[in-house]
Amino acid sequence: MSAKDSSRESHFPAIEKKYGEKMNYWFAVMAKLAGKKYPEQIAHLRENYGFSQAHANALVMYSRGSKSAQRFETPTDFFKSIPSEQAKTVKAIMKAIRAKYPKLELVIAWNQPMLRDGTKYVFGVSASKNYLLMAPWSTEVLDAFRPKLTDYKVNKKTIQVPSDWQVDSKLLQQMVKARLAE
Repeated sequence: MSAKDSSRESHFPAIEKKYGEKMNYWFAVMAKLAGKKYPEQIAHLRENYGFSQAHANALVMYSRGSKSAQRFETPTDFFKSIPSEQAKTVKAIMKAIRAKYPKLELVIAWNQPMLRDGTKYVFGVSASKNYLLMAPWSTEVLDAFRPKLTDYKVNKKTIQVPSDWQVDSKLLQQMVKARLAE
């Protein structure tokens, strides 16, 4: 299976086709918007040219010098980017799950560490400034485990835990088991 092209340039053929102008035209539009804030640039493209959010974001970010949406090549790169306390906790979460499910692959997707079974995402963790968010990739699994999650803030698709969370291996493994059974 080939990896999806995460470069901003991968959107350019679709932008040319959908909006009827070559990229040089769009780069000239962006040159006139230089110095404007990101939301203003996005709004201009969407309101004046009918750009989708994805196409506007690709053009704006490319014009600002970001050539790819991918920030991390490996989980190690991700762990280096967050505070050591969070990195230690995320590693412990992944280790606890993989202890029971060693065939799950640790990958970076959406710039976050995720566990995957083939092409099916099973569990992920993201780091915020003051906490971690765990995602079982299933609202059904999340709903089924709500009674066991009363000590945590449960959002629509994630579970918020402290950065120094004492990993509950049993809970994580049960959630992953339920996700894999879907």
